[in-house]
Amino acid sequence: MIGTVFIAGKETVVQQELSKKIGKAAKWSSTTEIMAKLISPLVNMVLARLLCPEELGVVATITMIISFAEVFTDAGFQKYLIQHEFDSGEALDRSTDVAFWTNLSFSALVCVIIFVFRHDIAALVGNPDLGNAISIASISILLVAFSSIQMARYKRDFDFKTLFFVRIGTSLIPVVVTIPLAVWLRNFWALLIGTLVANLFNAVVLTAKSKWKPRLYYNFRLFKEMFSFSAWTLLESIAIWLTSYIDIFIVGRYLSEHYLGLYKTAMTTVNSYLAIVTASVIPVLFSALSRAQNDEKEFRSTYYTFQRLTAVLVIPMGIGMFLYSDLVTSILLGSQWMEASAFIGIWSLTGVVTVVFSYFSSEVYRSKGEPKISLITQVIHLGFLIPTLLLTVSHGFETLYIARSLVRVQGIFTGLIIMHVRYGFKIHHVLKNIFPMTVAAVIMGVAGFGLQFVADGLLWDLVAIVLCVIVYFTALFVLFPKTRREILDSAYAQKLLGKFKKTP
Repeated sequence: MIGTVFIAGKETVVQQELSKKIGKAAKWSSTTEIMAKLISPLVNMVLARLLCPEELGVVATITMIISFAEVFTDAGFQKYLIQHEFDSGEALDRSTDVAFWTNLSFSALVCVIIFVFRHDIAALVGNPDLGNAISIASISILLVAFSSIQMARYKRDFDFKTLFFVRIGTSLIPVVVTIPLAVWLRNFWALLIGTLVANLFNAVVLTAKSKWKPRLYYNFRLFKEMFSFSAWTLLESIAIWLTSYIDIFIVGRYLSEHYLGLYKTAMTTVNSYLAIVTASVIPVLFSALSRAQNDEKEFRSTYYTFQRLTAVLVIPMGIGMFLYSDLVTSILLGSQWMEASAFIGIWSLTGVVTVVFSYFSSEVYRSKGEPKISLITQVIHLGFLIPTLLLTVSHGFETLYIARSLVRVQGIFTGLIIMHVRYGFKIHHVLKNIFPMTVAAVIMGVAGFGLQFVADGLLWDLVAIVLCVIVYFTALFVLFPKTRREILDSAYAQKLLGKFKKTP
């Protein structure tokens, strides 16, 4: 947390400049995430019509392996460079050199290991023919290692404007590389090549524009100091990887590539659309909570405000996607993905609950500087998730995805308990905070369910969705006038923005 220095009741010039930097960084960071999240679903809509579920299942397997290797090659050095206070610019450069060469060396070693054992790794994940593809995809590990340290320096300097243009360029690469290759090849190689080109673009552009350039310097004392600082971050990253990919490993091991493709694509589709909302909220929420972490009243007020305003959008989104999952699947993915329709529906429903509870709880842990709490919650979740997957995967795809969706409820309850015990958030206050949106969304859901019996066809479904939106906001505004005032009152929005911009 960055405190404000006061001299004669006024901020120092240095602090004012820092506040401006933070404000600009937040603006560019939010814009970057929103733009990237808007482009990604459009690209996925096209690729889902060009590639079959089996091909995307292969990509999910390879991504799981490569992302696991990347966890170890970074070792948390990015966060060290961003968070650590250095005595001088030269000290920062020396630590950056050590982080860079360590990342690059570990990455090269991992790539060699993957190449030597590529066929064994492929057999382990249930696809013996993927050895060469895994080996080629591992080149991304080197490219990511090359650019990740550069990215840390940009973030440390609040240069999110440069990162914005690089991220947008990376997001557009699927349009100019991946999609044309998918039209031509019609297999998973289009996605692998597109990913390699995107990572190469990142590495080249970030390095070319960076003020810092790698030097031939290394210091084992610095490495030891940096690694000891990053140990908890590394453990947290491993836990995050497990919660994100352990189901991909199990599904790929016990079911076919076809079902793995359905499984992963359904989750990605829902997550990408919810992310359009959350990507603009979460970065600002973290900054706002961090600034208010020593003022409990302000801290809780900020949490409740962001949770409430996010719930206004995501709760009806989830219920709407659940009710009209067939239409959503048909529009976003195409007819060959209809088998995943029910999964998209239930994943959407549990997803919005996860967003308004688990996502926001995680930001509380981070803003309080307690990554250990986040690690504990993920380990607890894995204790429920892994047995659930192993017990249900043999009973078929439908049983698996229902169980996988419902097990998210455990994470929500765990988060609520920790928020109450550790941080003093009363559970009934948290639930009461989103009560108006929940009631309005349930009324909308009942109306939407009834409208499905009035008529059939695409045109009627679109009309029904518009009617559902009208029903939702009518119920919300009429039954809960206080919530209506919060949403429509521009002065309230300015007050909220002022909270974020103000440095306590």
